[in-house]
Amino acid sequence: MKVLYDTVLRGTFLRRPNRFVVYIDLNGNEVAAHLPNPGRMWELLYKGVGMYVVPHEKPGAKTAYRVIGIERDGVPIMLDTNYSNDVAEYLINEKQIPGWEEWRVERREYTVGDSRFDLLLINEAGDHFVLEVKSCTLFSRDGAMFPDAITERGRKHLLHLAALRKDGYRAGVLFLVQWDRAQWFLPDYHTDLAFAETFRSVAPALDWKAVSLRWTADFTMPEVVRICKYPEDILAAEAHDAGDYIMIMRLPEAKDIVIGSKGCMHFGAGYYLYVGSAKANLTKRIERHKRKRKKMHWHLDYFRGHCEMIAEVPVRTSADLECPLAEAVKGVADWQVPGFGCSDCHCESHLFGMKQNPIHEKSFMDIVEEFRMNRLLHDRSL
Repeated sequence: MKVLYDTVLRGTFLRRPNRFVVYIDLNGNEVAAHLPNPGRMWELLYKGVGMYVVPHEKPGAKTAYRVIGIERDGVPIMLDTNYSNDVAEYLINEKQIPGWEEWRVERREYTVGDSRFDLLLINEAGDHFVLEVKSCTLFSRDGAMFPDAITERGRKHLLHLAALRKDGYRAGVLFLVQWDRAQWFLPDYHTDLAFAETFRSVAPALDWKAVSLRWTADFTMPEVVRICKYPEDILAAEAHDAGDYIMIMRLPEAKDIVIGSKGCMHFGAGYYLYVGSAKANLTKRIERHKRKRKKMHWHLDYFRGHCEMIAEVPVRTSADLECPLAEAVKGVADWQVPGFGCSDCHCESHLFGMKQNPIHEKSFMDIVEEFRMNRLLHDRSL
């Protein structure tokens, strides 16, 4: 088995001040480490989770260590995207990808037109196969989605691969799902609807696979556990610009605010989560909420002008989940604002407060995972 790293150290995650740096507790010392995976990773980065690092081999590096992995439920997850192509090449050449046993890697970073693809494969007949490799670190209990942040570059790659297929090339994508419990895979239509729509349109023409990988704590090359199922019916039913959302805001100091006809209301300092819905044009609704200057209409419009916007969490769905989502958020919130944003339903409130940033709290992100991914298993058999 090929060894990727000479020395692997385990610490615990403390915080992430920016996309490329994390601080970890390593043997009782707080140290900085470079994070080579710039993804959002809200669903993995919780204070106290196990994190794997290696000494930084680059002379003059700003950090002494480099992150290679993290744990979810005690299972090692690969985060080092520097090795994605190495892993893909190893799995292909070792005939571990079911259905691709005839192929081997001929070269890396193959350029066609204005796109550079990760691998060029060849078989005994001399046929070529242009392959893009993607690392997937967004998981549910037994599913996976990609991407965890908007990727226009990834969408353009899909379109170019589809065009190459029409020109006679064999072309495809290999999604390396870094989670051995993943049974199914979908494009993340909640986060990047454009990517998901493009994927669904070109997937039939491409030779693509999502493979579930099992890693060990020493991060030698992984084994393929399974090819993940592709429940396209879910994508067809759910991937539309409609559904529910959570707007996450921060009120830096306590303030009395006039909320339309409700009059003056007192709001304590902290993080606020507003739950709403849009039966159409969900993206436009969210963008409207993000703007401070606009015509006052909803309760949130009056409150928004006093807050810093932290994040928006769309939940694209064909089901009516607004009130169940509000009830779930209420269960992890530190307080609620009675009568806010719920004039057309029987809920006590649709605005909730938390002392800490909810995107760093596992209890809140578990709700996001449940409504975005886990619930899909409740409605359909995969």
